[in-house]
Amino acid sequence: MIRKYTASADTTIVNAYQPNLSTRGTGSNMGMADVMEVFSIYGRQTPSSSAAQGSQELSRLLIKFPLTGITEDRSAGLVPASGSVRFYLSLYNAQISKTTPRDYKLVAHAVSQSWEEGVGLDLESYKDYTKGNTGANWIDRISKDVPEITKFVFGSGTPDDYAAGSGANYIKLYDTSTRYNFWFKDTGADTLPGATGTEIRVDINALSTAATIAAEFERTASLQSGFSANIDPLDATIIYVTASASGSSTNTGIYGVLSPLTITTPQNGGNASRWQSIGGSYLTGGSYPFFEQTFKTGLEDLEIDVTSLVESWIAGTYENYGIGVHLSSSYEAYFSGSDGENSGSVLDILDGATKSYYTKRFFARGSQYWFKRPRIEARWDDTKKDQRGDFHYSSSLAPAADNLNTIYLYNYVRGRLVNIPRIDTGSPYVSLYSGSSDNSAPTGSKLWSIAASTPVGGGARNITGAFVSTGIYSCDVGINSSSITQLFDVWHDGTTEYFTGSIQPMLEDGEMTRRLPVYYINLTNLQNEYRADETARMYLYVRDKNWSPTVYTQANTNVATTAIQSASYRVYRILDGYSAIRHNTGSNYATGLSYDVSGNYFDLNMKLLEPGYEYAVKFAFYNSELSTWNEQDDTFKFRVEDYEY
Repeated sequence: MIRKYTASADTTIVNAYQPNLSTRGTGSNMGMADVMEVFSIYGRQTPSSSAAQGSQELSRLLIKFPLTGITEDRSAGLVPASGSVRFYLSLYNAQISKTTPRDYKLVAHAVSQSWEEGVGLDLESYKDYTKGNTGANWIDRISKDVPEITKFVFGSGTPDDYAAGSGANYIKLYDTSTRYNFWFKDTGADTLPGATGTEIRVDINALSTAATIAAEFERTASLQSGFSANIDPLDATIIYVTASASGSSTNTGIYGVLSPLTITTPQNGGNASRWQSIGGSYLTGGSYPFFEQTFKTGLEDLEIDVTSLVESWIAGTYENYGIGVHLSSSYEAYFSGSDGENSGSVLDILDGATKSYYTKRFFARGSQYWFKRPRIEARWDDTKKDQRGDFHYSSSLAPAADNLNTIYLYNYVRGRLVNIPRIDTGSPYVSLYSGSSDNSAPTGSKLWSIAASTPVGGGARNITGAFVSTGIYSCDVGINSSSITQLFDVWHDGTTEYFTGSIQPMLEDGEMTRRLPVYYINLTNLQNEYRADETARMYLYVRDKNWSPTVYTQANTNVATTAIQSASYRVYRILDGYSAIRHNTGSNYATGLSYDVSGNYFDLNMKLLEPGYEYAVKFAFYNSELSTWNEQDDTFKFRVEDYEY
């Protein structure tokens, strides 16, 4: 499965010279440009110091993505938990008539401060200075005099841990020049601080959890004219307090001891609008996520695995200020000198390059090319290989792994998948039985499986299953006896039985000859049109093209579909053949097809496709003998429409 998250803000920042080669464009902003640019230019100007080796001019990218969309999808079960999904940053090459560098390396770091996109456009002369004081540039990150935002995280602790005591423990906040002292009252022994400013009491008597204390703080802060307060929608123990006026003091903090409470400042006010370091502030060093990609021809797209960073954003380890992309330090232009020229608008890079790398451009989020906009893609293997219809006896001809068969339980209640209440996300048990004389029901004692068994209730023969996703459970089982013509799988928790299924095992026979199969395939439920906001489950019918039915079998047999164990899909736009979704058959297996007793199927998220166009889907099957994927000739067409317009 693939889900994408398009950039919510992006811009280019530069310290390059304007055409006059005397004024640097450090104040320019390019937040509304439809492309972004990375370069390094060496030696267009000779510094005043004889010790300096030549001027340097640099360009860097800032890109931010909507973390809320990812966290909401994970909470809704649409994106797997950490460890089961990979996140990829994708930027797409924008071809230009200018030179393109070769053999260089781009790096990506998390940005460590908040910034604004801005409305500048000028990528040539760098004369679009931050209009209306909005937009990041080489020196400044945000508009001057913005409201300060303070993040309060309430940890576990008793109300007494938050209490003011004798007035020594409180929070100091500023709204511009007005000081507020927030103190927590638990008992009559707690007194106000008596400090300079407005004293604000937060009553926490009878409150017992971090969430309830946080909620009372949020309510109290919201009543003050100087602030607005909001509870984090994903964590009730986190409160964001925003000053109602622009600017604030940098002296916000905890006085005394409030041990369960931590405070950070996601956005400083008017006194802190500049980058901590010119050229953007980034999380660098051995303990922070670091990403890089080498460009041989210079025309490649950028695609790097940023899973560790995204998971850190989700976990709250780092604030989501986006990603900065620039040339690796050894490819940025060299400058060295002690005369002050490495301050302000230029950098001191002692091990940089004495050649230019000009210029690499990527499409920005404002591009007219829908598929080329910057994005983070979540990719994971969501395939389910239900072998109930392809269940084989164990055989000495097969390796151990192939002697186990995976079977599934789908718990549908009123048409929707729900967890079994007594099991929830735990592990059910599965027991195998042979059939009655007419094979209509399970009978006899539980059978031993070659799978690892877990005794329940004094040595009963049970196999431990696993939770897969909401309402879906799986189990690996195998059976030695080839004399059993019908198996029954009973799912239970050791006490209560929940489901009984049936299985017809098959023998694993060797073959004297091998013919490479040729298939007839069809998408049995394909529609002409799909909505842009839906996810469609598509069912693939497969049979051997050389199947030759007799008159009897043609009249009396419903030909079963053949389940392809390794199959992948891709989607391209018919207008120009553009590959909207490429085969992703690596470790993520994000375009893999599942299968069960009804055949192969997959879920296609239409949000991956630009509305208003016709698309085609094609399939590839893996040939284990040739160790290659063979794409099938058949093409299936459909259209995606955005009915909102």
